[in-house]
Amino acid sequence: MAIRILVVDDHAVVRQGLRMFLGLDDELEVVGEAADGAEAVARARELRPDVVLMDLVMPVKDGITAIGEIRAELPDTEVIALTSVLEDASVVGAVKAGAIGYLLKDTKADELCRAIKAAAAGQVQLSPQAAARLVREVRIPDVPATTLTERETDVLRLLAAGKANKEIATALSIGEKTVKTHVSSILSKLGFASRREIASWAVERGLTRTSQA
Repeated sequence: MAIRILVVDDHAVVRQGLRMFLGLDDELEVVGEAADGAEAVARARELRPDVVLMDLVMPVKDGITAIGEIRAELPDTEVIALTSVLEDASVVGAVKAGAIGYLLKDTKADELCRAIKAAAAGQVQLSPQAAARLVREVRIPDVPATTLTERETDVLRLLAAGKANKEIATALSIGEKTVKTHVSSILSKLGFASRREIASWAVERGLTRTSQA
Protein backbone atom coordinates (compact mmCIF):
# COMPACT_ATOMS: atom_id res chain seq x y z
CA MET A 1 0.00 0.00 0.00
CA ALA A 2 1.34 3.42 -0.96
CA ILE A 3 2.30 5.98 1.68
CA ARG A 4 -0.38 8.68 1.69
CA ILE A 5 1.00 12.23 1.70
CA LEU A 6 -0.50 15.66 2.34
CA VAL A 7 1.52 18.51 0.78
CA VAL A 8 1.32 21.88 2.56
CA ASP A 9 2.83 25.03 1.05
CA ASP A 10 1.48 28.50 0.31
CA HIS A 11 3.05 28.47 -3.16
CA ALA A 12 1.02 26.55 -5.75
CA VAL A 13 4.05 25.92 -7.93
CA VAL A 14 5.81 24.17 -5.04
CA ARG A 15 2.81 21.98 -4.35
CA GLN A 16 2.50 21.09 -8.02
CA GLY A 17 6.18 20.26 -8.27
CA LEU A 18 6.06 18.02 -5.21
CA ARG A 19 2.95 16.27 -6.49
CA MET A 20 4.59 15.69 -9.84
CA PHE A 21 7.85 14.08 -8.75
CA LEU A 22 6.43 12.24 -5.74
CA GLY A 23 3.88 10.73 -8.10
CA LEU A 24 6.71 9.08 -10.01
CA ASP A 25 7.32 6.76 -7.04
CA ASP A 26 4.82 3.89 -6.90
CA GLU A 27 5.26 3.67 -3.12
CA LEU A 28 4.07 7.26 -2.58
CA GLU A 29 0.69 8.89 -3.19
CA VAL A 30 -0.17 12.57 -2.75
CA VAL A 31 -3.73 12.51 -1.46
CA GLY A 32 -4.21 16.22 -0.85
CA GLU A 33 -2.81 19.74 -0.69
CA ALA A 34 -3.17 22.75 1.60
CA ALA A 35 -2.08 26.36 1.20
CA ASP A 36 -1.80 27.42 4.85
CA GLY A 37 -1.55 25.96 8.33
CA ALA A 38 -5.24 26.15 9.14
CA GLU A 39 -6.16 24.35 5.93
CA ALA A 40 -3.42 21.81 6.66
CA VAL A 41 -5.00 20.88 9.99
CA ALA A 42 -8.44 20.59 8.41
CA ARG A 43 -7.21 18.50 5.48
CA ALA A 44 -5.14 16.25 7.74
CA ARG A 45 -8.20 15.67 9.91
CA GLU A 46 -10.22 14.80 6.80
CA LEU A 47 -7.67 12.69 4.94
CA ARG A 48 -5.63 11.17 7.80
CA PRO A 49 -2.45 10.92 5.71
CA ASP A 50 0.58 8.87 6.71
CA VAL A 51 2.95 11.80 6.22
CA VAL A 52 2.50 15.57 5.96
CA LEU A 53 5.11 17.71 4.18
CA MET A 54 4.79 21.02 5.99
CA ASP A 55 6.13 24.42 5.00
CA LEU A 56 6.80 26.61 8.06
CA VAL A 57 6.27 30.18 6.87
CA MET A 58 2.63 30.45 5.77
CA PRO A 59 -0.36 32.77 6.20
CA VAL A 60 -3.33 32.25 8.55
CA LYS A 61 -1.49 29.72 10.71
CA ASP A 62 2.25 29.01 10.68
CA GLY A 63 3.66 25.55 10.08
CA ILE A 64 4.97 24.96 13.60
CA THR A 65 1.56 25.65 15.13
CA ALA A 66 -0.07 23.38 12.55
CA ILE A 67 2.44 20.61 13.29
CA GLY A 68 1.54 20.71 16.97
CA GLU A 69 -2.18 20.56 16.28
CA ILE A 70 -1.88 17.71 13.78
CA ARG A 71 0.32 15.66 16.06
CA ALA A 72 -2.05 16.21 18.99
CA GLU A 73 -5.09 15.09 17.01
CA LEU A 74 -3.51 12.51 14.73
CA PRO A 75 -0.65 10.74 16.52
CA ASP A 76 -0.34 8.19 13.69
CA THR A 77 0.38 10.94 11.14
CA GLU A 78 4.04 11.89 10.86
CA VAL A 79 5.04 15.41 9.85
CA ILE A 80 8.19 16.51 8.00
CA ALA A 81 9.00 20.21 8.00
CA LEU A 82 10.03 21.03 4.43
CA THR A 83 11.27 24.60 4.37
CA SER A 84 13.84 27.08 3.12
CA VAL A 85 14.25 28.43 6.67
CA LEU A 86 17.25 27.21 8.66
CA GLU A 87 17.14 29.01 11.99
CA ASP A 88 17.69 27.56 15.44
CA ALA A 89 14.22 28.61 16.60
CA SER A 90 12.59 26.99 13.58
CA VAL A 91 14.47 23.70 13.89
CA VAL A 92 13.83 23.49 17.62
CA GLY A 93 10.22 24.66 17.33
CA ALA A 94 9.37 22.10 14.68
CA VAL A 95 10.89 19.21 16.63
CA LYS A 96 9.25 20.30 19.89
CA ALA A 97 5.91 20.54 18.07
CA GLY A 98 6.27 16.92 17.03
CA ALA A 99 7.87 16.93 13.58
CA ILE A 100 9.74 13.72 12.86
CA GLY A 101 11.81 15.44 10.17
CA TYR A 102 13.29 18.77 9.14
CA LEU A 103 14.42 19.04 5.53
CA LEU A 104 15.35 21.96 3.33
CA LYS A 105 13.65 22.65 0.02
CA ASP A 106 16.91 22.13 -1.86
CA THR A 107 16.79 18.45 -0.84
CA LYS A 108 17.09 16.24 -3.92
CA ALA A 109 13.95 14.47 -5.08
CA ASP A 110 15.25 10.95 -4.46
CA GLU A 111 16.47 11.94 -0.98
CA LEU A 112 13.07 13.38 -0.15
CA CYS A 113 11.33 10.21 -1.27
CA ARG A 114 13.62 8.12 0.94
CA ALA A 115 13.04 10.49 3.86
CA ILE A 116 9.27 10.22 3.50
CA LYS A 117 9.44 6.44 3.54
CA ALA A 118 11.72 6.46 6.57
CA ALA A 119 9.49 8.96 8.39
CA ALA A 120 6.44 6.81 7.69
CA ALA A 121 8.32 3.99 9.44
CA GLY A 122 8.93 6.21 12.46
CA GLN A 123 12.54 7.18 11.78
CA VAL A 124 13.70 10.73 12.54
CA GLN A 125 14.77 12.55 9.37
CA LEU A 126 16.88 15.72 9.66
CA SER A 127 18.88 17.56 7.02
CA PRO A 128 22.62 17.58 7.83
CA GLN A 129 22.37 21.32 8.53
CA ALA A 130 19.47 20.91 10.95
CA ALA A 131 21.12 17.93 12.64
CA ALA A 132 24.32 19.89 13.10
CA ARG A 133 22.41 22.65 14.87
CA LEU A 134 20.76 20.23 17.25
CA VAL A 135 24.03 18.45 17.99
CA ARG A 136 25.64 21.80 18.80
CA GLU A 137 22.74 23.08 20.89
CA VAL A 138 21.58 20.05 22.83
CA ARG A 139 22.92 19.12 26.22
CA ILE A 140 21.39 16.80 28.80
CA PRO A 141 21.38 18.60 32.17
CA ASP A 142 18.32 16.90 33.68
CA VAL A 143 19.67 13.36 33.68
CA PRO A 144 21.50 12.38 36.90
CA ALA A 145 25.12 11.55 36.27
CA THR A 146 24.54 8.07 37.64
CA THR A 147 21.74 7.36 35.18
CA LEU A 148 23.68 7.42 31.90
CA THR A 149 27.31 6.66 31.27
CA GLU A 150 29.43 9.25 29.49
CA ARG A 151 29.30 7.20 26.29
CA GLU A 152 25.53 6.79 26.54
CA THR A 153 25.22 10.56 26.87
CA ASP A 154 27.30 10.96 23.70
CA VAL A 155 25.01 8.51 21.89
CA LEU A 156 21.94 10.30 23.25
CA ARG A 157 23.05 13.63 21.78
CA LEU A 158 23.49 12.06 18.37
CA LEU A 159 20.16 10.24 18.63
CA ALA A 160 18.51 13.57 19.40
CA ALA A 161 19.87 14.87 16.11
CA GLY A 162 18.32 11.99 14.19
CA LYS A 163 21.53 10.11 13.49
CA ALA A 164 21.31 6.48 12.40
CA ASN A 165 23.28 3.77 14.20
CA LYS A 166 25.89 3.64 11.44
CA GLU A 167 26.43 7.41 11.63
CA ILE A 168 26.70 7.28 15.42
CA ALA A 169 29.22 4.44 15.18
CA THR A 170 31.35 6.45 12.76
CA ALA A 171 31.16 9.63 14.82
CA LEU A 172 32.15 7.88 18.04
CA SER A 173 34.53 5.34 16.47
CA ILE A 174 32.67 2.36 17.88
CA GLY A 175 30.90 -0.61 16.33
CA GLU A 176 27.26 -0.61 15.26
CA LYS A 177 26.50 -3.47 17.66
CA THR A 178 27.88 -1.36 20.49
CA VAL A 179 25.67 1.51 19.40
CA LYS A 180 22.61 -0.77 19.44
CA THR A 181 23.50 -1.84 22.97
CA HIS A 182 23.81 1.78 24.10
CA VAL A 183 20.51 2.73 22.42
CA SER A 184 18.68 -0.12 24.15
CA SER A 185 20.18 0.91 27.47
CA ILE A 186 19.18 4.57 26.96
CA LEU A 187 15.61 3.63 26.03
CA SER A 188 15.36 1.42 29.09
CA LYS A 189 16.93 3.84 31.57
CA LEU A 190 14.94 6.88 30.44
CA GLY A 191 11.68 5.08 29.73
CA PHE A 192 11.51 5.92 26.03
CA ALA A 193 9.68 3.80 23.47
CA SER A 194 11.42 5.14 20.36
CA ARG A 195 14.15 7.36 18.91
CA ARG A 196 11.48 9.91 18.08
CA GLU A 197 10.69 10.37 21.77
CA ILE A 198 14.39 10.79 22.48
CA ALA A 199 14.70 13.59 19.92
CA SER A 200 11.66 15.47 21.23
CA TRP A 201 12.67 15.03 24.87
CA ALA A 202 16.28 16.09 24.36
CA VAL A 203 15.33 19.23 22.48
CA GLU A 204 12.62 20.20 24.94
CA ARG A 205 14.56 19.45 28.11
CA GLY A 206 18.19 19.88 27.16
CA LEU A 207 18.32 22.89 24.94
CA THR A 208 20.88 25.58 25.59
CA ARG A 209 21.60 28.59 23.45
CA THR A 210 25.20 29.19 22.44
CA SER A 211 24.60 32.89 22.97
CA GLN A 212 24.29 32.24 26.70
CA ALA A 213 27.83 30.95 26.91
